[in-house]
Amino acid sequence: MKAILKDLGLSDVNPGAGTGTTWLKCGGEILESVSPIDGQIIGRVRQASVADYDKVATKASAAFKEWRMVPAPERGHIIRQIGNAVRARKQELGTLVSLEVGKIAAEAEGEVQEMIDICDFAVGQSRMLYGLAMHSERPRHRMYEQYHPLGPIGVITAFNFPVAVWSWNAMVALVAGDTVVWKPSSKAALTALALSKIISRVLQENALPEGIMNVVIGSRNEVGERLIADKRLPLISATGSVAMGRHVGQVVASRLGKSLLELGGNNAVIVSSQADLDLAVRAILFGAVGTAGQRCTTIRRVIAHKEIFNPLSEALIQAYKQVVIGNPLEDGVLMGPLIDGQAVQDMQKALKELESQGGRILYGGEILSGSIYDAGTYVTPCICEARNDYPIVQEETFAPILYLIPYDTLEEAIQYQNNVPQGLSSAIFTRDLHESEIFLSHMGSDCGIANVNIGTSGAEIGGAFGGEKDTGGGRESGSDAWKTYMRRQTCTINWSREMPLAQGIEFGID
Repeated sequence: MKAILKDLGLSDVNPGAGTGTTWLKCGGEILESVSPIDGQIIGRVRQASVADYDKVATKASAAFKEWRMVPAPERGHIIRQIGNAVRARKQELGTLVSLEVGKIAAEAEGEVQEMIDICDFAVGQSRMLYGLAMHSERPRHRMYEQYHPLGPIGVITAFNFPVAVWSWNAMVALVAGDTVVWKPSSKAALTALALSKIISRVLQENALPEGIMNVVIGSRNEVGERLIADKRLPLISATGSVAMGRHVGQVVASRLGKSLLELGGNNAVIVSSQADLDLAVRAILFGAVGTAGQRCTTIRRVIAHKEIFNPLSEALIQAYKQVVIGNPLEDGVLMGPLIDGQAVQDMQKALKELESQGGRILYGGEILSGSIYDAGTYVTPCICEARNDYPIVQEETFAPILYLIPYDTLEEAIQYQNNVPQGLSSAIFTRDLHESEIFLSHMGSDCGIANVNIGTSGAEIGGAFGGEKDTGGGRESGSDAWKTYMRRQTCTINWSREMPLAQGIEFGID
């Protein structure tokens, strides 16, 4: 572990704020990064104070004035170098992600690969920041719209994707001409610092100014509140709980800023009587158990047709029994620990509420103890039988709990699917074209992501990622999500010698 930290430029105690090329001597309290694998301290961070945050934000504002004037393809060239630098440290970064948040090695390295991929995507996007030409109703006038860099933006990320979600925002914002102030989760602070140090070397090699890519690690009450209220940051992108998103949205809206919110999910898979059950089971297993159920896109509910409810339940239980739980860095392990003891308590509380509301546990849900488990936060993934209207089923419990819900008709299944406050991801398993088209139609899924014959977890970076309702409405990563990080401007050029007004209005003097 010490060798990996050293290779990534980390020490026993690390400064918690940097401006891309310079690290501050921070004045906040010491933060300990504790691994959920074994409860051991990985490293420490001297957190930023409010004064440290203000220094970083000032640098980000100053750097924006220079960075916005760099041609977009040249900005893409810098991002290409960042992607290559991360690619060279993929294994070490993946190991650090596993140590800090408990992901199995394959998922952790896959997340780092996601950042590499979004860098490649952003390089291409640097030559495709398109505007739109329009025909003016006035003769000898030209009208078009264009996009300009927005400003320094704030990015707040959660522990469960400490690399990927930040990179979706940061790399696209960077190519758009913005500078970035990143407040990562305190539960994944070392990963954020390691990434920032890799990027710092690229910025230094290109003689770029301080303040382009910034990181600030500090408490919510001090640094977090200061960041979201800061008028110097025209956009705040925040990923986390619905409660957090409501607060961020209100504060940012009160200063008429923009917010991009990626919040909770309560994702369902409809399994039709026409489904390929083997395909569905494999997808549900990864979607529900991957990242120990700690994804916003985790499968929380399986809405299964009554004809196949029992065989599907039995197949899932058999699949769950084969899941190896343990140290996520060991070969063959499919599920690591939950992030901390509070997550374990939340899971147990949810299961007690389920039983009190009339549901029952079909498999799993225990806290593991003995040998390797005592020092960590390990549980068995859980399968439950439930009804969609149970209050606990309406909530998102960030743990590997899967609710099985029977249905009669497709219309009923879609009603269950949509009848939760969240609207992130959804899927249907069916070989019936009619059923899949209904699911994807206006009368189908109300989520931002809707899939057929694949699970709800994950999204290719080329598509816009995000959801509706309590999920927040934001979109990150691909498609035209880049527009969020820029300001739109409509332009009209009069190349005549007349001054006609729109809508035929006459207004003038002799």
